[in-house]
Amino acid sequence: MAENILPKPPWLKVKAPAGVDFAKVSSIVRKHGLNTVCEDAACPNIGECWADYGHVTFMIMGDICTRACRFCNVKTGRPNILDKDEPIKLANAVKELNFDHVVITSVDRDDLIDGGASHFVECIARIKEKSPQVTIEILTPDFLAKRGSVEIVSDAKPDVFNHNIETVPRLYQKIRPKSGYFNSLRLLSIVKARHPKMFTKSGLMVGLGETDEEVYQVMDDLRQAGVDFLTMGQYLRPTLKHAVVDRYVTPEQFKEYERKARLKGFLMVSASPLTRSSYHAPADFKKLKQRLEENESII
Repeated sequence: MAENILPKPPWLKVKAPAGVDFAKVSSIVRKHGLNTVCEDAACPNIGECWADYGHVTFMIMGDICTRACRFCNVKTGRPNILDKDEPIKLANAVKELNFDHVVITSVDRDDLIDGGASHFVECIARIKEKSPQVTIEILTPDFLAKRGSVEIVSDAKPDVFNHNIETVPRLYQKIRPKSGYFNSLRLLSIVKARHPKMFTKSGLMVGLGETDEEVYQVMDDLRQAGVDFLTMGQYLRPTLKHAVVDRYVTPEQFKEYERKARLKGFLMVSASPLTRSSYHAPADFKKLKQRLEENESII
């Protein structure tokens, strides 16, 4: 049976990466021997983010993931040995880029005893040493629910702890077969319970076959887990081997998602067709801090 491939709507058109600032960022990333999720996950916003010379999402622990989620373009297979020098390389790159806010994510490393938790801790520590003024946002895997992993990473005190829920529970077996919806909720709950003043964040894709009712239930579940920030974006199929796009959600519907999410109590919501986990993260975090300074009662 032939697949029903939907034509991509005009609101998803983006400019090709180019420009002097884009080239500078690329050069610095290459010089320090680092990976970015911007490149490996084929993010549609790389041209905008890198051209502004202000935002890169680094991907630590290599570029090979131990899982094969049906939505993700990152390579899967047997990962390489951890680069023990990566934390200092990352810290040097962040300092050279002169960031105010940095986002660090990783591949899944189910082959490691702690899922890579101690490597996250080392990266956070080295950045704080080199650039103490930088706020740090991490986007972690679920560490395969390995005991103590979430705790040691949250104890490293990143400013934002992000873990993406990705999709609705009904679609997990199809889209995230090695992950668990309630494991992800539990991770976010652990972080908030352990560090109540730490901002927690999660992201959700639409266009995988979910209903709006299921989307709103996920919002409720995330708020129950104490999640502060929510990002929502359109799923885009990386290759023909990945899950088919079920629907293209209109910009108007994303505005409605954002309205509902804010009513449910999220402090920060970013919802648009091209929104990704760290899209405009530095600017959004800066705006939130300004809001908090003006009205501390909102937290």
